[in-house]
Amino acid sequence: MDYDIDRLLPTEQISLAEPPAKKDDAISFLLDLVVENDRVDDRERALEALRERERETTTGVGKGIAIPHAQTGAVSEPSVAFCRSEAGLDFDSMDEQPAHLIFEILVPEGGSDDHLEILSSLSRSLMHDDVREGLYDAESPEEVQGVLREAIS
Repeated sequence: MDYDIDRLLPTEQISLAEPPAKKDDAISFLLDLVVENDRVDDRERALEALRERERETTTGVGKGIAIPHAQTGAVSEPSVAFCRSEAGLDFDSMDEQPAHLIFEILVPEGGSDDHLEILSSLSRSLMHDDVREGLYDAESPEEVQGVLREAIS
């Protein structure tokens, strides 16, 4: 499946500012980027879906990456938000390292194929050192999009 990065992860859903230091606050921070871009019908429902997923198992995948994600009827189209943390956030990562690159994925209920494909594609691309370095070095939301566009295509 080909993704339109500009549609899935518009620049309005990319923050290069330091996110809140606690995992739950960072998840809310990323959700608000999607809410402010008019892609969430029910913020509280979306937040609860994300929290529920976190309770099931960690979304800290290692290598400084966390990908909180949820399927929820609170969104009408697949959306991704991104932030990076200089300090690093404790996402209970599998390798016990803090997360510096955080992606949040929200997909509509019933969009399980989209959910899995986006998660899988993103996870695969983030295993490459050059992709992670590009995201660390990006100086604008457009550069973040460019790194991901190249990595996922």
